[in-house]
Amino acid sequence: MKSFYLTDPGKVRDHNEDSVIITKNTNMEYLMAVADGMGGHSAGEVASSIAISYLGKHFNDTFLNLDKSEAVSWLRNTVTEINTLIFQHEKDHPESKGMGTTLVIAIITKDYILFGNIGDSSGFVMKDDKLHKVTYDHTLVNLLVSAGELTREEAQEHPKKNVLMKALGANDPIEIDVFDCDMDVSEILLCSDGLTNMLEKEQIEHVLLEDADIEDKVIKLIRKANNRGGTDNISVAYLIREEGVSHDS
Repeated sequence: MKSFYLTDPGKVRDHNEDSVIITKNTNMEYLMAVADGMGGHSAGEVASSIAISYLGKHFNDTFLNLDKSEAVSWLRNTVTEINTLIFQHEKDHPESKGMGTTLVIAIITKDYILFGNIGDSSGFVMKDDKLHKVTYDHTLVNLLVSAGELTREEAQEHPKKNVLMKALGANDPIEIDVFDCDMDVSEILLCSDGLTNMLEKEQIEHVLLEDADIEDKVIKLIRKANNRGGTDNISVAYLIREEGVSHDS
């Protein structure tokens, strides 16, 4: 396995409210996560930091040799605990009222791959040189598309396309969507909407298929998003499962 992550404030925001982690436990099981914080007075970065810090520690302390159903329960319980921590912080620090964060997670073990998602940060897999989105964005426009009230094209231009229907710190109780993934995927990519709002899936795929180091691919994705405006913080966590997986450019 090779992995790399990077976060960038973008071209417009004066600070970065995203948090990212890739960590592995003693059993060589991997956790990847991206959290995109929201809320004034730097509260967004506090919310995303609470989520990612807790996730990393909790994974390394308590996630070991869990079977798939235990891992799903672990994901659901962990997210509930993070949500409680964010609401508690808000109660103790009234100036941070309204803070929250998205969260997208991938857990990679030798037996299964799971994704978890709340909000509009995205999880993708590469399979047979094709990039597939695994997660579902909890946005108002996605809800309207699902209901047949908007087309996908209309959704991309909609003035409320960034309105979230679900976020940690905004909903209580909170339910994370969990996705079970095929084992024959070669790469996993998580990102905040700072990337997906600037680049189409095909453009992301094109960069990932290049013959380049893992670090260079992540840096290039962020650079491309910035070149297209960089209107938000941009975070990317990227993992290649097999050593020496090669792509035809």
